[in-house]
Amino acid sequence: MQNFQGVGVSPGRIIGSVRQMPKPVSEPPSGDRLAADVSPEDAVAGLKAAAQAVHDELKGRADTASGDGKAVLEATALMAKDTMLLKSASKLINAGSSAERAIWEAGASVSEMLHNLGGYMAERATDVLDVRARIVAELRGVPAPGIPSSDTPFILVAEDLAPADTATLNPAVVQALVTSGGGPQSHTAIIARSLGLPAVVAAHGVDDIADGTEVFVDGAAGFVAVSPTDEHRAAATAWAETSATLAEFDGNGTTADGHLVPLLANVGGAKDAVAAAALGAQGVGLFRTEFCFLERDTEPSVDEQAAAYKAVFDAFPGKKVVLRTLDAGADKPLPFLTDATEPNPALGVRGYRTDFTTPGVLERQLEAIARAASESEADVWVMAPMISTAAEAGRFASLCAAAGIQTPGVMVEVPSAALTAATVLREVGFASLGTNDLTQYAMAADRQLGPLAELNTPWQPAVLRLVQLTVEGAEQESSGREGAAKPVGVCGEAAADPALAVVLTGLGVTTLSMTARSLAAVGTVLKTVTLEQARELATLALSAPSATEARDWVRAKLPVLEELGL
Repeated sequence: MQNFQGVGVSPGRIIGSVRQMPKPVSEPPSGDRLAADVSPEDAVAGLKAAAQAVHDELKGRADTASGDGKAVLEATALMAKDTMLLKSASKLINAGSSAERAIWEAGASVSEMLHNLGGYMAERATDVLDVRARIVAELRGVPAPGIPSSDTPFILVAEDLAPADTATLNPAVVQALVTSGGGPQSHTAIIARSLGLPAVVAAHGVDDIADGTEVFVDGAAGFVAVSPTDEHRAAATAWAETSATLAEFDGNGTTADGHLVPLLANVGGAKDAVAAAALGAQGVGLFRTEFCFLERDTEPSVDEQAAAYKAVFDAFPGKKVVLRTLDAGADKPLPFLTDATEPNPALGVRGYRTDFTTPGVLERQLEAIARAASESEADVWVMAPMISTAAEAGRFASLCAAAGIQTPGVMVEVPSAALTAATVLREVGFASLGTNDLTQYAMAADRQLGPLAELNTPWQPAVLRLVQLTVEGAEQESSGREGAAKPVGVCGEAAADPALAVVLTGLGVTTLSMTARSLAAVGTVLKTVTLEQARELATLALSAPSATEARDWVRAKLPVLEELGL
């Protein structure tokens, strides 16, 4: 029996047959030249037509998707029309290269450049290579690379998946997902969680497993076994039975002793919001408004924005909806707002900072939010991403006040905001921890890289300490006035981990927001511990010398996780 250990990113215990991702599009021969009977002008036109076809196909798929999948497809579609990519390829064609060879080399250059930039831009490197392969396939008139078609369920195994592939995984056919690359916050991991697919990433060697091989996958433990044992089969059977009990959330996030921890949903638009409400979400902890802007060359009007926001608000009448203002830049470039030539966009003009270079866009967005809120029954809170200082928080609060927005807040995803939380929160009404970025910035670890998966986990004691400092800052800020501490929520992927949700509750976090499919599992586990027990587990995690030990120590104290296969 051969076993593989990776990083578990989405729980579930499944036994099934492996299907490997098909071989990628082959590289055009080095030095492949333009045919004698084809002019450079015609070859460039053909290349642009192929790129447009790829764009249209991806955009068409995006139009029928929602949430994270929709955003990923739209971003990848934009890459197919990337000016830098097509200009580079056109130059090579004019120098005598064939269209296939030109786009191949141009894609390699752009991908390498993005990878070397690190951070969010490194995430786009995979998109470029995916788009490159799709354009070459279009030029050859052959099917684009993708997930194998099958009439029977299977476990998908790959080196990694392109964002456009992860965005359209069909959970009715794909039983589980295993990759040898990627990291815990990669596109693959995030999409798997949103679909409720058991998934393991960074499991070195799994791409050598032969098609048709029966394997056992434990998405919580990050474990894959070839030739499953009777014990594995019993675990898979038990998961099939218990998973049904984790399918519904009763709409009441609380610990065993009645301490309220509202469980909210992360959404990207009206479809997500309606689905989250149906699953019992107690509100929205993260409304990613940039989804309304993707695939736009120009800024949407205030009327267009207001209509999009109101559709989300209307799904939660009388409940809290936390909206994040535009988080453009880095992996979410917008032609009318961001600069694609920045040397390090992950540390550049993104999120709130775009108001420094393109003033007016944020104020118009706030106007649209205020209008939508006034026409809705939702309790609308508004927060800015990439806030680093108290001065920035204060200016954002002033902009909100001018627009008529009552509850301004900030995202805490830059370590400086966590370290100075008391002064930052003096300026606004609440904070929400974006643990994906907070982890990446605190650990200086690109969240897409499999070799850095151990570093890039919110179980890192250093990251948990930043969470604690933020909560302590909120309490310190309230000490000089009457009333409770200002709310501090978590809207990053950390909240979807039931064990980590207990730790975050013990650290004093007031709300948890996650993909709607995780609500029931998190709610079930929270109800098994008292607030005092959660605090003890938080202290235990903080004292651990490593992320691995922090996770293992906490999980050992929560036997319900093993019982439920979480």
